[in-house]
Amino acid sequence: MPQIDRIVFGDNQFFGINHMSQEKAQAQAERFADLDAIFNVYETAFETGIRAVMLNSNARAGEICDRFRARKSQYPELAWYPSIPYPHKYANLVAEKGMVGALHSVLMSDGAGSAMGKIAQGGLAVMSLDAVRMMKMLVDQEMSAFKGLDVRVVFLQNIVVDLMLGFGVAEPFVEYSKHVRKKYGAAPGFITQNMPLLRKRLIEWDIHDVVICSSMNKLGYLMSPDRASYEAALAENDGADYAMMAMSTLASGAIPAPEAYDYVNRLNLQSVVFGASSRGNIEQTVKLIR
Repeated sequence: MPQIDRIVFGDNQFFGINHMSQEKAQAQAERFADLDAIFNVYETAFETGIRAVMLNSNARAGEICDRFRARKSQYPELAWYPSIPYPHKYANLVAEKGMVGALHSVLMSDGAGSAMGKIAQGGLAVMSLDAVRMMKMLVDQEMSAFKGLDVRVVFLQNIVVDLMLGFGVAEPFVEYSKHVRKKYGAAPGFITQNMPLLRKRLIEWDIHDVVICSSMNKLGYLMSPDRASYEAALAENDGADYAMMAMSTLASGAIPAPEAYDYVNRLNLQSVVFGASSRGNIEQTVKLIR
């Protein structure tokens, strides 16, 4: 089972993501338009002893990582849990250029490495529709923002994981896991809204030593098919090769923190990722998890 941090600090609060309230999401986006405001919250989280960060590879990930790299001596032993890809970027590209045009645009950019080499490989991947080669190059493109940081797990976003899970094909999961281990020396991670099914398929496909991140909360919010199925799968996971990480533990604020973690802490979990923006909420959450 991969060794992961018990508490990981997430980033939804910085980028206007709130599944329950668009008004709150907009207010958060405006508050954290300034990079200094984001880092003030990170500093508060680090003061509580948190040493792990999950960051989506969105439009601002590059500047956040740049600042961490520039001040690396201030943040020793900080573990990174990138979450890729940033789906909105690809949705906009597909709407503008079509599927092939979007792939061509991303794969032939120089963000994934040596410009000429990547242009050649990207063009070949698109022309041949080599899915595995395109997948690896897209991963490398997304991961370019995290270069030089201590990456512990590379998570694939649920929008991709659950789509592939629906097709019931093992190859994308196998090849993604191989590439992440070989290229980044990190554990593969999968974010899903159907953890019981994903775990079942990974066992069937003989894919082990990965991290599964999924919503886990008392209300069964974003937990498919239901909370009972999650609890059963977690209970069966003793001694298996899957480290389990909980997200959406407060169900977007619908559950008071003490009640939420009274439930979560009784589950067979290895880690919790949470996002908060106030000192009081960060300190309370860390205390409750511990």
